[in-house]
Amino acid sequence: MSSFLLKIIAIIAMFFDHAGYAIYGKLSWCNYIGRLAFPIFAFQITEGYSHTKNLKKYFFRLILFALISQIPLMMLYSVFTTEFVLNIFFTLLLGLLAVTILDKQQNKFIGITFSCLIVILAKFLKVDYSAFGVLIIICFYLLKNNKIVLSIVFSFLTIYHYKDFLLQTHFRIDIILLVLFSILSLVLIFLYNGKKGKNIKLIFYWFYPVHLIVLYFINIFFFNKFPNCLDAINHTINYMINSIQLYFH
Repeated sequence: MSSFLLKIIAIIAMFFDHAGYAIYGKLSWCNYIGRLAFPIFAFQITEGYSHTKNLKKYFFRLILFALISQIPLMMLYSVFTTEFVLNIFFTLLLGLLAVTILDKQQNKFIGITFSCLIVILAKFLKVDYSAFGVLIIICFYLLKNNKIVLSIVFSFLTIYHYKDFLLQTHFRIDIILLVLFSILSLVLIFLYNGKKGKNIKLIFYWFYPVHLIVLYFINIFFFNKFPNCLDAINHTINYMINSIQLYFH
């Protein structure tokens, strides 16, 4: 399976994930499919690092689209939560930074120390997938040549990431399925053949903010809980203002 095909699968899975929130406003079957997306994107970051010809441009693209995508993410989040998170590009950016430091820092103790600090920073900054997101990027980079160990570590981190939901819901089947589908993503990743395939780099970057905006307007026109669209938009604006204030409080 080429990198192109993996990205297409991840994009489709991500669309299902977010469409579930736009349509149902809560956890649904769409989110099971959606759990396949992030591990693939995390893996692709490590592949991108290994093959990029210009690391500075790679960082710049992630920073640029992290900034572009934040408002679209907040628009969609206003539909189903009061929580504030930084979008997935921030997670991928921190993961790339951690991998870069691990690879280029000759003093391994310093490299590991700074990578651990980046993991902690991810949790502090409230990026999507939190510290777990950065940790699995590091794992894909360090353990890419040992699939058995990678599978064990990835499965452990995934279960640990969802442990609070599992315990709070007394191991409810829908939460268990989220965990299982996340781990199932490894099957797709292990089918990767090392070939790039078609180049859809910019399509992926632009797809993320655009599909969030499209799903948001689908929600407010067809599925919103407010009397009219203007009330829904007003709710979104208030959510954005309040969540930003709380974030920087």
